Amino acid sequence: MTALQRLMPPVQYAELNGIRMAFYEAGPRGGIPVIFCHGWPDLAFSWRHQLKGMGDAGRWVIAPDQRGYGLTSSPQAVADFDMQHLTDDLIGLLDHLGVEKAIWCGHDWGGLIAWQMPLRHPGRTAGVIGLNTPFIPRLSRDPIALYRENLGEDMYIVYFQKLGEPEAIFEADLEKTFRFNLRRPNAAMTAQAREPIYKAVANYVPSKSDRPILNDEELGVYVDMYRHSGFRGGINWYRNFTRNWENSAHLVDRVDVPSLMVMAEKDAVLPPSMTDRMGKYCSDLEKALILDCGHWTQQEKPEEVNRIFLDWLNRRFPR
Repeated sequence: MTALQRLMPPVQYAELNGIRMAFYEAGPRGGIPVIFCHGWPDLAFSWRHQLKGMGDAGRWVIAPDQRGYGLTSSPQAVADFDMQHLTDDLIGLLDHLGVEKAIWCGHDWGGLIAWQMPLRHPGRTAGVIGLNTPFIPRLSRDPIALYRENLGEDMYIVYFQKLGEPEAIFEADLEKTFRFNLRRPNAAMTAQAREPIYKAVANYVPSKSDRPILNDEELGVYVDMYRHSGFRGGINWYRNFTRNWENSAHLVDRVDVPSLMVMAEKDAVLPPSMTDRMGKYCSDLEKALILDCGHWTQQEKPEEVNRIFLDWLNRRFPR
């Protein structure tokens, strides 16, 4: 038995939207499921604590490897990773399960997708949970142009537009890539945070001051899964920033379903201050703050995340 098989529910597959999607399911079927959307560079595996804890609490919970990640298909064309494809994949998963609506829960890039669901698929959205990632309204200009003008070519999202280069850096030493990324915040990381991530990974030397999130078995799951999938599919999500912006002019920046925003005090990528104006766009919003927690919240503070999620779900969506 592999580490993935030991630590996750049995993998299932659905043929949908032109791909084969792998997903993991826990808890009793029935009612409105919570569907967990992971970010970059991540996997459905990042939600293992929520699948276990919330499933045991009687909630139907599902975590897919999204397009380009893990055991799910990775198409060749960059355009096949735009927001329309990513959100339609999740609707295809609902159709496969025979479910009308879901509560979409997303972290990091998955949070961007989760907040798009009530805009693009309001009839299939019961609620939204943002973990670290706030609702972000449409920018006034192409985001890549704005990033390039204000932050330069070294800004990682701008650099990620170069096909093949960032993948080669991250794939050169997968264990080092994930040891660098999946750490708890500490003082030594402050200087590294000033470097673009692709340079920081290349220059990273493990230190005794590191506070890893994963044990060796868990780290091995990431290494094995990315050895299988590579980084191309996930980075292709970033290569659609301009396309997503161009194709979203018709959407209204308004979320009118029950919403929960869970912030992490020490997330340098998505700080709590980014949520300050969310009330302008989300009509039914609650917030919660997790102290002494960095970016990888569902893995750093799993019990607290589960407690906050279940409290909100039990009040807003009783079983």
